[in-house]
Amino acid sequence: MAKKKTAAERRRRAAEMREQRVKLERRRKILNIAGVSAAAALVLGLLAFAVFMEIRSRIISGLEEFEVGSYQHVDVGERVDYAQSPPVGGDHWAYWQNCGVYPEAVTPELGVHSLEHGAVWINYAPDLEQDQVDALVDMYSPGDYLLIAPRDGLEAPIVASSWGRQITAETADDEALQRFVTLYERGTDVPEPGAACSGAISATEPVVEEGLETGDTSFLGGDAPMDDGSGAGADDAAGADDAAASDAPAEE
Repeated sequence: MAKKKTAAERRRRAAEMREQRVKLERRRKILNIAGVSAAAALVLGLLAFAVFMEIRSRIISGLEEFEVGSYQHVDVGERVDYAQSPPVGGDHWAYWQNCGVYPEAVTPELGVHSLEHGAVWINYAPDLEQDQVDALVDMYSPGDYLLIAPRDGLEAPIVASSWGRQITAETADDEALQRFVTLYERGTDVPEPGAACSGAISATEPVVEEGLETGDTSFLGGDAPMDDGSGAGADDAAGADDAAASDAPAEE
């Protein structure tokens, strides 16, 4: 009788162990599913956050966008009647303005060509406080696709332009201005992305104006490359030195 009881006990114990294993396996599956779900939720959350940050980075307060129609080359000296001032695109001369910091205004027909290559053109009022001018100058490093120069008649202390876009700012540390430069400097949605912004013209607008009046076109630099409208000349100038522009001191 004792042996039968022992055998029955073993069968009961085995059944309990099987039931326990089933419960443990079920719990393990539940935990695995929960872990996968949590991981998937985390990935989706990170993706959603990344998308949100990307969208947020592209939302720039006060940004104006314009449709640029014609952007053909016109003869050097021919004036273009731009729809915006400073311009954001349009017809221009076959030479471009070297990116850099300038103490005087830049010729619009040259600056627009730089915009076509992906530059951001920052114009500031000549009476802007010197500390603000210094802050704008500090935004430029050699090789950057930035034009920084004073200009009369601006609608705001600072006006930044890229191809088809423009923004105004009161101060150099304006968040919208900083975002604008970060997003559109070396812009790729331009007619000639990646084309050079050095090796061409470093003369300021007064020098160009005087040259046009006297017929002295030495401001063209003699061997400055010309763009044929399809990016030609960009490769030849890509490694050229833009020190003449970048080293020019900001006007005090």
